[in-house]
Amino acid sequence: MDSRRIVVTGLTIGLAMACKPASAFEAGYVGSAQKPGLVLGNAAVTPPPGLYMFDQAVAYSGSLIGPGAPNVGGESTSVHIPAVAAGLLWVPGWTLLGATYDAVIVQPVMMVDVGSPVNVSPVGMHNTFLAPAELSWKLGDSGFYVKAGFGMWMPTGTTAGANGLGNVGAPWWTFQPNFVVSYFRDGWNLTANVFEEINTASTVTGYTSGNVLHAEFTTTKTIGNWTFGPVGYYVGQVSGDKSSAFYAGAVNVNRYDIWGVGALVGYNFGPASLNVWATQEVSARACRRHGGVWIRQRSRLARLHRLRQPQLSAVGAGCAWRHARANHVLEIAAPNPAQRRRTEARLG
Repeated sequence: MDSRRIVVTGLTIGLAMACKPASAFEAGYVGSAQKPGLVLGNAAVTPPPGLYMFDQAVAYSGSLIGPGAPNVGGESTSVHIPAVAAGLLWVPGWTLLGATYDAVIVQPVMMVDVGSPVNVSPVGMHNTFLAPAELSWKLGDSGFYVKAGFGMWMPTGTTAGANGLGNVGAPWWTFQPNFVVSYFRDGWNLTANVFEEINTASTVTGYTSGNVLHAEFTTTKTIGNWTFGPVGYYVGQVSGDKSSAFYAGAVNVNRYDIWGVGALVGYNFGPASLNVWATQEVSARACRRHGGVWIRQRSRLARLHRLRQPQLSAVGAGCAWRHARANHVLEIAAPNPAQRRRTEARLG
């Protein structure tokens, strides 16, 4: 029985020039719960059983534009959003319907700095993201993987103001089903990641912002320690807003659509890997086109060894897992390159 278990920490830094569409959702909202392009490079492959830790940081820079957007002398209002997030990926080794199960939780903290003439800089917790169930199927020896999951942005963020959007949190739930297809073999990562943000009504105003569809595409090749290839994404509002008595029935009718393309380059240093990708928005409706540069660095923090793999049955799963947890040992250790290569081979 293979006892290799890994805990991983990652750092993602996004230096993006993107747009905030105006008049496409409730006033004060940033437009989507998740920044487009954030999961570029991620495949439908689930890592070996264990607990994985990751940290992310994103810096966003853009402007408020469109009908009714504030400006000074015709110059658009700038927006800067630095954010950090800590998360956990749990892969217990369970199999359900022939798929590998995992769960994810992420807690972001962010600041939104809006320039003149608005001049506000709220700081607080963004809504918590929880994916209680993700299932990944390996389709034989074909190299294809399929992953389906269900996540949600919970209204735990910091809220303020008359409509609850005076800070960085949003006073509503956002449900996020996703579907991922990957070809992950012979150094290739060909991935399409599609997910939708389904918003509920605000608990403060009763207003419902329209649903947002994301589609992110990765085509990379790994040769030796180098990874490179084109990437791209689409994000757009796919359903209309629903107003409420709070706004006397007024509703924002514009929707936005954005297409972005770019390229990714990465290098695996052994104990750490570094990915850099740049994107340019080549088509945008209800917002201005911009480009972005993203950097992701990932390194191993620790190894989690399991002394015995539990054999779970439908009846005894709870007792077996409680027993197995007692047999876990967390060992802080320098990464083992040979072990890393064996793990990567197992994923492939």
